[in-house]
Amino acid sequence: MENKVTDKSKILIVEDEESLAIGLEFNLQHEEYEVKIAKDGREALLFFEEDEFDLIILDIMLPYLNGFEIAEKIREKDAQVPILILTAKTNFQDKIKGLEIGADDYLTKPFHLEELILRVKGMLKRKSWYKTVINDKPVYSFGGTEINFQTLSCSNEKGNFNLTKNEAMVLRYLVDNKDKVVSRKELLENVWHVNPDIETRTVDIFISHLRKYFEHNPSNPVHIKSIRSAGYMFCE
Repeated sequence: MENKVTDKSKILIVEDEESLAIGLEFNLQHEEYEVKIAKDGREALLFFEEDEFDLIILDIMLPYLNGFEIAEKIREKDAQVPILILTAKTNFQDKIKGLEIGADDYLTKPFHLEELILRVKGMLKRKSWYKTVINDKPVYSFGGTEINFQTLSCSNEKGNFNLTKNEAMVLRYLVDNKDKVVSRKELLENVWHVNPDIETRTVDIFISHLRKYFEHNPSNPVHIKSIRSAGYMFCE
């Protein structure tokens, strides 16, 4: 396949189904990634403490600690490492829960290997993009709000709080395109790096979160506006 990684990215697979874990390991190594497997929640956190990973592929139903619990513990210590939840749980509310606790993407089993590889590449590309943009003006202020895009911390009249990395990336893209219309397709392509024909509802969920944080009246937004049939526009 094309576009293989030259400087090996390190991936942690957290999966208790041995055959699936080994299959993922083989195919990701073929893409020239360095791979480590954890078979349960305890081992996942141990490996996370001992090593640095560029991406984590995380099952939900695991021995000792489930994937949601692992993701929460990882996010307490690292706001930036990409997390891809890979699970047989297809309930949309499970997906929302995963994204709200800080997972970057969510893929249900059974899945197509090519889609997983594309998502992994997209997440690593997104990580690289975000690392670059936060070095340029890591702190931004508007409408009584101050945001640190490096630490993901915010403060305004609603208090002090943290964004998830996905929320921060969506907001940063809108800020960098201030006073311009940004379509859902553009956000999916340039922030999520996924096929823009899928998961447009995901974009709306994150916009809703951002309005809750930053709009005095989320139902009548002045900073993150909806442009009918076109997308969204950020205004100071």
